[in-house]
Amino acid sequence: MRFYGTMRVNARGHLEIGGVDSVDLAKRFGTPLYVYDVELIRNRAKSFLKAFRTMGVEGQVSYASKAFSSIAILQLVHQEGLGIDVVSGGELYTAMKAGFPPEKIHFHGNNKSPEEIRMALDYQIGCFIVDNFYELELLHRLCEERSRKVNIQIRISPGIEAHTHHYIITGQEDSKFGFDLGSGQAEEALKRALSLPLYNVQGFHFHIGSQIFDTKAYRLAVKKIYQHLALWKEKYAYEPAVLNLGGGFGIRYTQDDHPLPVEKYVEAIVGEVKKEVEERGLSFPKIWLEPGRSIVGDAGVTLYSVGSMKEVPNIRRYVAVDGGMSDNIRPALYEAKYEAVVANRVLEPRDRVVSIAGKCCESGDMLIWDLPVPDLQSGDILAVFSTGAYGYSMASNYNRLPRPAVVFVENGEARLVVKRETYEDLVKNDLPLTAYTNI
Repeated sequence: MRFYGTMRVNARGHLEIGGVDSVDLAKRFGTPLYVYDVELIRNRAKSFLKAFRTMGVEGQVSYASKAFSSIAILQLVHQEGLGIDVVSGGELYTAMKAGFPPEKIHFHGNNKSPEEIRMALDYQIGCFIVDNFYELELLHRLCEERSRKVNIQIRISPGIEAHTHHYIITGQEDSKFGFDLGSGQAEEALKRALSLPLYNVQGFHFHIGSQIFDTKAYRLAVKKIYQHLALWKEKYAYEPAVLNLGGGFGIRYTQDDHPLPVEKYVEAIVGEVKKEVEERGLSFPKIWLEPGRSIVGDAGVTLYSVGSMKEVPNIRRYVAVDGGMSDNIRPALYEAKYEAVVANRVLEPRDRVVSIAGKCCESGDMLIWDLPVPDLQSGDILAVFSTGAYGYSMASNYNRLPRPAVVFVENGEARLVVKRETYEDLVKNDLPLTAYTNI
C-alpha cells in the first residue's frame, strides 16, 4: 500500500496523518470524517509556484475552489501565495468570509446570474471568465450600471478531447462550456469584447478536462489556439496578456493511476507556448493555471466506522460503513475507484476480499469493490485515500444524513475546520404545514 504526504504507520500499528493517530481522530471527532494533510497541501502549492520560477516565466496559480471550498482551505492556499477561482455566488461569499483578496479571485461558470455578477462587481474581483454570448452582453450592461471597467478572459472550447471520463471532459466542441474555436464563435466573441469599452480583454481561457495523466492534450490545445492567435493579431491588432490553461492535472487514486509530477505539466505547457510565440513572432503571455484536485485530492482521507456485514455465499462479502454516497458521490457518479486500509490494523495480513458498501438506501451506494482487508470486525476504522477533492464539496443530505466534519492535521495537531452537521441543522430551514396557502 502506497501512502501519501505525511502518512505512516505508527508504533501502535495505526495509520498516522500529520503526526496524529487516525484512530484517535475518529474517537475525538466521530466518523465519517474528512481529514486533510496540511503539509501535503502546502508542498503541492509550492511545487506549482516553484515550477514557474524554475522555467523563468511569469505565471499565476489559482486554486480551483470547487474541489473543496471552506474558509480554512481558502485561507491556507492564500498563505501559500495562490489565487482562487470560484464558480458561484456561494463560493465567492465563502472566499470573502475567508478574507481572501478580491483582486486574486476570478469568476467562472456557464450561467452566472445577474445577482452573482453584481455581487462580484461589488466585491471588485480580479477577473471574469466569460463563457458565452449571453454573459458577454449581460456583464457589460451591469458594468455600465456601476461605471466599472473589468478584466475578462474569453473561455474557448479548443476541440481537444482529453482521455478521461466523459462527464469530466470539457474542452471538446460539443460542450456546455466556452466559445467553440473551430466554428468561429471564439473569434466573434473576441471581436465583440474588443468593441465593448468597459472590458479589458486580458486573454483566453480553456480547460480540456480532469484527471489527465500526460501532457499531449495540453500541448495540442496550445498549438491549436496559437494558429488562431496569429491571425487575430493581424485582423484585430490584439495579443493576449494572459493565457489561462485551467487545470485537470491527474492524481493517484489507485495503483493503476500514474500522474506526472507537477513540474512536468508546467514544463510541457511553458515549452509549447515558448515554441509557438517564437515561431509566430508573438509576445509571450503570462500563464495562468487552475489546479484543484491536484492541490487537495490526495491530501484528503475519509475515515469511516465499520458496521454491518453480509455474506452472499460463493459470491461476495459486503461490509457496510457509516457513510457512502452522501459524503462521496464519485463512485456512483463516475465509477471512481479508491484504495483503503483498516486504520487500526494496518500491518495485519490482508487475506480477505470484501466490498465496501455505504449506508444510503441505494443499491448503487458502493464505495469500493473487492478490497483486500484483514478479517474485519464491527467498529474497525476504514481509511479511504485520495478523497480530498469533490468529497465534501459534492456531499449531500440524502436520506437526511448530516454531512461529516472536516479536520486539518499538521505537526501533530488536529484542528476542526468544518463542524459536523446535526439533526437540528437538517431541519433548520423547514417550515411546518400550519395551514394551506392560496397561490
